[in-house]
Amino acid sequence: MYDGALQDLIDELGMLPGVGPKSAQRIAFHILDQDQTEVDRLIAALKAVKVKVHHCETCGNLSENDQCRICADPRRDNSIICVVEQAQDVQAIERTHAFRGLYHVLGGAIDPIRGIGPDQLRVKGLLQRLADGTVKEVVIATDPNIEGEATATYLARMLETMAVPASRLALGLPVGGDLEYADEITLGRAFEGRRLL
Repeated sequence: MYDGALQDLIDELGMLPGVGPKSAQRIAFHILDQDQTEVDRLIAALKAVKVKVHHCETCGNLSENDQCRICADPRRDNSIICVVEQAQDVQAIERTHAFRGLYHVLGGAIDPIRGIGPDQLRVKGLLQRLADGTVKEVVIATDPNIEGEATATYLARMLETMAVPASRLALGLPVGGDLEYADEITLGRAFEGRRLL
């Protein structure tokens, strides 16, 4: 344990996701070793991101403008919306270059244990986007865990009442993986999602 400001910094860094006590300590010492101008740039970047970055009014993605670059792009296919949990998921899908439609970021997943229901997510915004009949398919790309599955099931039922076709991302075995190390759920999903060659 250190005293004063150094321990305060280590404690604050340790509260970041994925940063354990040892990593927090290493980052704190790295910051101490940096020139003041580099530390000032870090401080300025932290302040700027809190002031400038907000959620896109249309889809909930992160942006410095009222609309994110994806929603503002007229070349995107507005007849298909991919629903994701977080803005990070948008970037993961965009890196594949496999999807040219629009997105809708829910801001999380249904998790009754943590008190998160559909009303705490951006579900109403999604339903409003579907109301005019432009969207012909919704791709549900929530995480393949209990909360993601609950969210996907809820959304599929909502979309069924609106007569909007919903699809779910295929789940299965990773490329380069071994069958013997796959868990039962992943292997089961791989069988369900199989296709003819």
